[in-house]
Amino acid sequence: MPPQDFLTQLDQLAQAGQAAFNQAADAAAIEAARVEFLGAKSGRLKAVQKGLGAVPAADKPAAGKRFNEVKVLLESALAAGQERLAAGSTAQSNEPFDPTLPGGRQYEKSRYPIELGHLHPLTQTIEELKDIMGRLGFTVADGPEVEDEWHNFEALNIPKSHPARDPLENFYLATAGAGHAGTMLLRSQTSTVQIRVMEKQKPPVRIISLGRVYRPDDADATHYPMFHQIEGLLIDRNVTMADLKSVLRLFAASFLGHDVHIRFRPSFFPFTEPSVEVDMAWETVGGKTRYVEMGGAGMVDPNVLSAVGYDPEEVTGFAFGLGVERICARRHGVADIREFYRNDLRFLSQF
Repeated sequence: MPPQDFLTQLDQLAQAGQAAFNQAADAAAIEAARVEFLGAKSGRLKAVQKGLGAVPAADKPAAGKRFNEVKVLLESALAAGQERLAAGSTAQSNEPFDPTLPGGRQYEKSRYPIELGHLHPLTQTIEELKDIMGRLGFTVADGPEVEDEWHNFEALNIPKSHPARDPLENFYLATAGAGHAGTMLLRSQTSTVQIRVMEKQKPPVRIISLGRVYRPDDADATHYPMFHQIEGLLIDRNVTMADLKSVLRLFAASFLGHDVHIRFRPSFFPFTEPSVEVDMAWETVGGKTRYVEMGGAGMVDPNVLSAVGYDPEEVTGFAFGLGVERICARRHGVADIREFYRNDLRFLSQF
């Protein structure tokens, strides 16, 4: 999107929003204007924000600054409108202020209504991903974040000699596990949940799991020692790689838009064969598209099916694991996932 088009949208939005808040005649009207312009899910400001990701990288700082200015302008207009109505209501009534009423009940009584908070952008993303995958027929499954080596490694076809089990690559704990003897660790992937589900459920299986995983990575723009994954698993008869690609493309189009480009690169994971890396187009600079790895995927390895008592001759399946932080950052044009964990309200209030 040309930067001038984005700035023009912001200017038009600021003008329309200020007019709506200034002309609101009662509490119902000003609340309707708040939802229309500043609504967390479907507000016009939220809709315009999505266009920020399409602004060329060189123009994003200026576009982002103007976006924040318009946001503050609309919030100020809202507050001024609420104070105007509250002052008028006070002048017409001698009813005293009741401090025992919940904050939401004070909008018509107080000149200083309590501001409503909202969900963290990662939580918003997780809830939307659950909704998208639910519409594709997947149900949500959960599992523990402290795992044993059987579920985190062995059942996933990762032998003791594999470098993925190196102490430098995991957060091992000095405690023994129950049910499976051995060292415990903070799970390094949500693939542990698929093992726990398959141990208890016969095919067909169609699940997703979303949660925290832990790896001792150095924090940078695309890595963090604690992050969130979305894990998908489908086990049934005659499942193919084409099914995996179709689901991932539908998933990407539903969350990021139909113009998003994803690609699959051959790779290797012990628990899938064949395996692919899933990349998504991040930005285009000078005619060249930069892709960022979102996670891994592939057909479930027969050894994994055998480990949970499935017959690899009867059923097949696919699995994928994608980073939620990177998906969220891709959608909102955030260049550094560390921003999600700095607890800076100036950043978080934009979502």
